[in-house]
Amino acid sequence: MDHRPDNPLLLMVQAFQKQGSLSEDDLNALLSLPAKVRKLEPSSYIVREGDTPNFCCVLKSGLAYRQKQTSGGQRQIVSLNIPGDALDLQHLFLGIADHSVQMMTRGEVVFIPMRELQDVVSHHSGVARAVSLATLVEASVFREWVLNVGRRDARSRLAHLLCEFAFRMRMRGLASGPGYALPITQEQLADALGLTSVHVSRMLKILESEGLLVRNKRNITFESWENLREIADFNPRYLHFLDS
Repeated sequence: MDHRPDNPLLLMVQAFQKQGSLSEDDLNALLSLPAKVRKLEPSSYIVREGDTPNFCCVLKSGLAYRQKQTSGGQRQIVSLNIPGDALDLQHLFLGIADHSVQMMTRGEVVFIPMRELQDVVSHHSGVARAVSLATLVEASVFREWVLNVGRRDARSRLAHLLCEFAFRMRMRGLASGPGYALPITQEQLADALGLTSVHVSRMLKILESEGLLVRNKRNITFESWENLREIADFNPRYLHFLDS
């Protein structure tokens, strides 16, 4: 067993524990999995749509995103991923990737051999429950994103994404204080929100003019978190953190 702080799977295990407890046996089984860490550059593909993955991946550092494209090449970003996120647990049960996963920033990704993780899931009911919960929470987040893109106006849509990212980073222990670094381009924000880059720029300026946030390059500080949450219609229930 490897409980060292530098174990590359520790962030994933801690993320699992946010949704429910794991026994010592479960923890040992997960932390003993073989894993290789690779450094990847921005825009690097971790999974490509149509792949048959042999590994499950966990984000160790940096940011990533899931995306799909139309036949005409128009992109929709369907989730943002932060350190500790398992990026493709569905491939334990679904053989072919139905979307792509790319790095948003430079970072590190942990690759776990699929068969070894499947074996741990088969023999440890606590791990199986944790994996099931993680995929169910992903589905809950996807539902919220559909609502966000489909029914909220552009200002609320952007505010909601900023609130979600802030909440997830804080719950994962990756941010503290009134703001965070969000190294995402306006084009990427537009593809996540179903807007144009010009419209995203306009909405950011509106939120700033209303005194709700301050931007300094890639850093965002919230001047009024509660007011931003109200505008965003943000309720973290869909993220299913036990201690939220």
